[in-house]
Amino acid sequence: MTTPAGSGVGFGSVCWWGLSPALDLQAESPPVDPDSQADTAHKTPELDVLLLGSVDGRHLLRTLARAALWPRRRFNFYVVENNLEAVARHMLIFSLALEEPEKMGLQERSETFLEVWGNALLRPPVAAVVRAQAERLANLVPEPDRLAEQLPWLSLSALKFRERDALEAVFRFWSGGEKGPEAFPMSRLWDSRLRHYLGSRYDARRGVSDWDLRMKLHDRGAQVIHSQEFRRWRDTGVAFELRDPRAYHVPNRTLASGRLLSHRGERVAARGYWGDIATGPFVAFGIEADDQSLLRTSNGQPVKTAGEITQHNVTELFREVAAWGRQKAAQDDTDQEQPGGCPKPQPWTSACARESFTVHFLPLGSAQTLHHKRCHQGRFQLLYVACGMVHLLGPELGACVAPGGNLVVELARYLVDLRPEQLQAFSTRVEELARAAGFARQIGPSPSETFARFCKSGDSVPGGLDPTVGSEPLPGEVLTRPLEVMSPPRADQVPATESLSLSSPLQGSSAQIPLQGSLATPTESPAGNLESVSTPDQVPHP
Repeated sequence: MTTPAGSGVGFGSVCWWGLSPALDLQAESPPVDPDSQADTAHKTPELDVLLLGSVDGRHLLRTLARAALWPRRRFNFYVVENNLEAVARHMLIFSLALEEPEKMGLQERSETFLEVWGNALLRPPVAAVVRAQAERLANLVPEPDRLAEQLPWLSLSALKFRERDALEAVFRFWSGGEKGPEAFPMSRLWDSRLRHYLGSRYDARRGVSDWDLRMKLHDRGAQVIHSQEFRRWRDTGVAFELRDPRAYHVPNRTLASGRLLSHRGERVAARGYWGDIATGPFVAFGIEADDQSLLRTSNGQPVKTAGEITQHNVTELFREVAAWGRQKAAQDDTDQEQPGGCPKPQPWTSACARESFTVHFLPLGSAQTLHHKRCHQGRFQLLYVACGMVHLLGPELGACVAPGGNLVVELARYLVDLRPEQLQAFSTRVEELARAAGFARQIGPSPSETFARFCKSGDSVPGGLDPTVGSEPLPGEVLTRPLEVMSPPRADQVPATESLSLSSPLQGSSAQIPLQGSLATPTESPAGNLESVSTPDQVPHP
């Protein structure tokens, strides 16, 4: 993917937002079978979903928002990520989405979500909300009893102790444990990423962004993304400008991630921005809408921008989640009605959440060992795999899916660095891996270019990978290349005159960050034990 003008790796090695529209996971799963789950602990049919690399919780929120349209069901979401910062963002996003209306109104919640989720720079009031939520989560993570009481929808019991310690350290960093903008100078880091990505095209970056938008994203179905908002995001990292542009100046620490870099023969901890600078956060909520009037055009041009559609969709999403929670709480109140006829009040964020869904975070890099535990064998009715996790799809994961279960794989349609022939080769490779894992392609009236859908027949038993399947690299090898290839160069590749400073970025995909004053030792860094974040078997994904 390297071009004479630049690196070509614009989606980075850490993914912060989805590169496909949000899905209703109930619509993707097999129909409810009451007989098979009539004796569940909650006396309600359950849906067990395993998600690899879902990143931002958009599919989970969409599923909860649409739950009222389906027969009553309890959700068990099992999430596997390849870095703890993504787990922390999951927790923060859900904490915002499920915040009580008395504490934060609907509009404030949706705007805060958008800025935290997709902006490199925040307004001071939003940064204050992040600090407060991070402080709260940092205090809850090491105390399981309090965590279960205040966040009953969350389960961290499967995480290793060192991962929980590292998760707490991430929240401490977000809450302002290291003061001052130099702890994470986002604007400088963003610019250095952009310079490395564009190379000699940096001075023509406006033309490059227009080309990527009109000739790639628009051609692939994202016509509602406006050139002005896309160019602004490419230049500054601010995708959703909901207020005065001058108000956005506080670095968004939730986009920071840690790494161990090799410098002059020594491994040093560094923090930087290694995320997407090519596609942007517009695809997840901004290119589709239930209200088709938002997608209409006038004189061939969309009347709404992707940012406006995203804001509308997120607001409606939060409204539907709150309405479903109230409906669920009312049903529970009726079930628990007192002899005198007065229902017992049930707050949405406590008892209702406990009985409605649980988000289980599994250890980093555990995707290929889940089948070793009997409780996971043949358990999941639905398996979702993001495009950056496709290399993990194999017989081991197939063994975790119940007979008749479904598989949904995110394709690389909106990765602007991939050419059409590479996208086609990627889709072909996905089908080969799915077939080797025991799945067959679902034949629909109109095949999707964004997702590949498969089903597992009742008598299918995943066999071993065919040698040709196992040895052939994925097209667009940058999606799944080993970590040492994605990481910045080794010490012998760094010029002797370069030092670990923000003013002289590494030749990799990130700027270098000094250790003194801005980063602790690996065991004390916000990423905690960075070995758990950057082990070779945890391949970064877009």
